[in-house]
Amino acid sequence: MIDNMIRTQISVDEATYRKAKDVARRKGISLAELCRRSLEETIAREPGDKPWMAYAGILEGNPNDSASVDAVVYDREKP
Repeated sequence: MIDNMIRTQISVDEATYRKAKDVARRKGISLAELCRRSLEETIAREPGDKPWMAYAGILEGNPNDSASVDAVVYDREKP
């Protein structure tokens, strides 16, 4: 747990609460932890001095894809 945690309270409708509890249960975390992670994700997407960082880590693919862009994009070895 992080030091200096601030306790807060939010209100959500019953359906959202049930869905969030279910997601937290499936992930094996508390509802509070799910809320913290969700807030951190949302905040990380906000523009800052490096707006491109909002997209860091959300893309999937092979790390070597950039070395073989023609094969990946055009389905061929070379133009």
